[in-house]
Amino acid sequence: VFCFPDPRTDPWPLVYSPVPVTLVFTSYLFMVALGPSCMRQRRRLELRAPLLAYNLAMVALSSYMFYEFLVTSVLANYSYLCQPVDYSRSELGMRMARVCWWFFFSKVIELLDTVFLILRKKQEQVTFLHVYHHGSMLFNWWSGVKYVPGGQAFFIGMLNSFVHIFMYGYYALASLGPRMHRYLWWKRYLTILQMCQFVAIAAHSSYNLFTECPFPDGFNTAVFLYILSLLALFLRFYYRTYVRGKR
Repeated sequence: VFCFPDPRTDPWPLVYSPVPVTLVFTSYLFMVALGPSCMRQRRRLELRAPLLAYNLAMVALSSYMFYEFLVTSVLANYSYLCQPVDYSRSELGMRMARVCWWFFFSKVIELLDTVFLILRKKQEQVTFLHVYHHGSMLFNWWSGVKYVPGGQAFFIGMLNSFVHIFMYGYYALASLGPRMHRYLWWKRYLTILQMCQFVAIAAHSSYNLFTECPFPDGFNTAVFLYILSLLALFLRFYYRTYVRGKR
């Protein structure tokens, strides 16, 4: 199943071919490489109003996706232990496929996180972890929507959308300026929430590698290995920021 595109999603925007998403990714890398040089002789931009609007829009989109993942999975009686993809064109099957596409498209929109950092001359925040996470999610979810839009993958999208409600809520508050800093004491706990998400996804994906479930093992293996890489990078970030940094 994993080797053949889902005929329902195959013709959808950005999914029909690897070329569009590859062009987006290549443009992103060029922007990361050349953006700081272009901004070197320019005044940094504040962008408070655009940042606030963007982050609030991402809170709304994340809330919508979380709702769709949760409600559709409940109505379709999805299993959290083993859920094959519903390749039918039933109402619930198509609803799950559509929210998977929106989740993939949200990863394209999230590349603006990096654009804003560069325009604000905060290059120190454009770390390897930042670029790796944003860039790799494009291809991960492109393949997810093209081959397995639903099934076990719904859990990843649902959990990540939930975490992003709080993450972009934090960014929205931070964009209001220094006067909000005293209300942002929970940044450390946001990082912990992100890591808990990775542990849950790793457990969810690895479970099916040891049980009989008609969902592609190749996809679960790829998710498991990718999540381990993110967890290692986030643990390093947490140690350097909140443990060593405090000392």
